[in-house]
Amino acid sequence: MLIISLKQMAVLAIFIMIGFTVSKLKAVGPEAAGVLSKLESTVFIPALVMGTFITNFTTEKLGATWKILLFSTGITVIGIFISILCAKIASRDRYIQKIYTYGLAFANFGFMGIPIVSALFPQYEMYYIIFTLPLWTFIYVWGVPSLLMGKEGSSVRDKLKALVNPMFIALLIGALIGISGLKMPDFIVSAVNTCGSCMSPLAMIITGMTFANMNVKKVLSDKSIYFISVVRLIVLPLLFGGVYLLVTKLLSLDVPEYFFICMLCAQAMPLGLNTVVVPAAYGKDTSVAAGMALISHAISIITIPVILTLFGL
Repeated sequence: MLIISLKQMAVLAIFIMIGFTVSKLKAVGPEAAGVLSKLESTVFIPALVMGTFITNFTTEKLGATWKILLFSTGITVIGIFISILCAKIASRDRYIQKIYTYGLAFANFGFMGIPIVSALFPQYEMYYIIFTLPLWTFIYVWGVPSLLMGKEGSSVRDKLKALVNPMFIALLIGALIGISGLKMPDFIVSAVNTCGSCMSPLAMIITGMTFANMNVKKVLSDKSIYFISVVRLIVLPLLFGGVYLLVTKLLSLDVPEYFFICMLCAQAMPLGLNTVVVPAAYGKDTSVAAGMALISHAISIITIPVILTLFGL
């Protein structure tokens, strides 16, 4: 598994370098990453989600959905509390604490996590997407508005409106088609799947473009960034993975393998890019967030394969 996952990380690294290179050579403008990110969020990720659910979401798998959602919600809540504590240890600045809290609580489980799970555990891709739903929900109703945008007083209505987005709509449509057994025309299914297959390489290219526009010397100078990166990439995966195995063994719980795989993959990912993209759109300082994203993604090329191998995956 170590060699297989290292090869997959190498493939992703190549796409990151492509994005980095075209941006440095000014083959694309500085606004390209933002435009592609919107395309990724509104077309390619929804297409991947829809295609996965059309193909895999059956009545047999419906019973496991509520269990993995409950499990994921519990993991997310615990992770948020740990993240808040670690952020306070790492910095006394209120704004930076929010950036660190977001980065620790919500890893790059989408852009980075989905490609890795799709490559290494394709049979569990649908379960992984279901597992990430509580994470997406917390991001939309709390993470982005409260931590990254500073909208502490957002109304319940505004938070609920945030859940009406392309990804959740695509998931609902795909789930309804999948569970009903409705046969879609081949050309439609092919178009959806083709769009979905663009998600992984484009996500990595966007990552490379984002890194190319950073002041590397400046972003690498903050020591607390390394502390946060180690917590995100090593401490949290080992903590959640170890506790999970200990509890299931002590209580002799017969839990499906995909519970553990989904949790570990989501926890082992680097710090997300939203901490850079969202504050930048509001004219806020992104130097700390940029350093956090750059360092954690670089280190994750090694830590992800090692973590998966340590847990026998």
